[in-house]
Amino acid sequence: MIIIKDLTFAYSGQPPIFQGYRLEIGRGEALSIIGPSGCGKTTLLYLLAGLRRPQSGSIIVDQKPVSRPRPRSGLVLQDHGLLPWQTVRENARLGLTIWGFYGSDGRHAPVDEKISFHEADQRVDAWLAKLGIESLRDQYPLQLSRGQRQRTAIARTLAMQPDLLLMDEPFSALDAPTREELQKFIIDLHDSSDLTYVIVTHDIEVAVVMGKKILVLEKGCHQKARMIDNACAGFAAGRRQNEFQKTCEDVRQLLGSLT
Repeated sequence: MIIIKDLTFAYSGQPPIFQGYRLEIGRGEALSIIGPSGCGKTTLLYLLAGLRRPQSGSIIVDQKPVSRPRPRSGLVLQDHGLLPWQTVRENARLGLTIWGFYGSDGRHAPVDEKISFHEADQRVDAWLAKLGIESLRDQYPLQLSRGQRQRTAIARTLAMQPDLLLMDEPFSALDAPTREELQKFIIDLHDSSDLTYVIVTHDIEVAVVMGKKILVLEKGCHQKARMIDNACAGFAAGRRQNEFQKTCEDVRQLLGSLT
């Protein structure tokens, strides 16, 4: 699904964050990326999304080089990114509205995706219902809680039926019950489909719950991927189990050894 070959990236006037970096993520994989603040987690996510471009090397998604945002990649941000003048339903429909404006040009919308106005409305309403916010469809972002805004952002992304879901700290500002409910929603969606997802987090428990593989980044220049296979991923009642706690401790110790 994703192949990173000899990636080198640096911000202007700064030393490289990635240099000769290689990484592969299989189709249907669930990957967590964790590391200290400023280590390059979000930068790597934006490179995968096509929002940043490497100085050298390549990023290949679904056998095609990424040089710009691809229509089948979905991005969920920590700050929701909702338009304050649009309702929940209008915000959730935004991606499909843009698709309708450009048509199936292969750049802004997939060439194989032709959806009528009515079908777009039906798809959006279905995701609002699945995420439990259908009754809020006519409200505006300022009238919503953080959790409701994040559900709207997730509905907007999933309505576009991505094959790659990229998430940047999507649960960090949520209360514990809402956070766990949305984590379970994403895990169940992954388990019932061929969806590949990558989540950036600073929370060790979230990384272990969400990632069947965990990529650990340290501060400084990344030249080699440090990956942990995680048998504790998923939302089985295991957070209090010894194996789960041991995996969290393994990640914690690896993070400590890299700082």
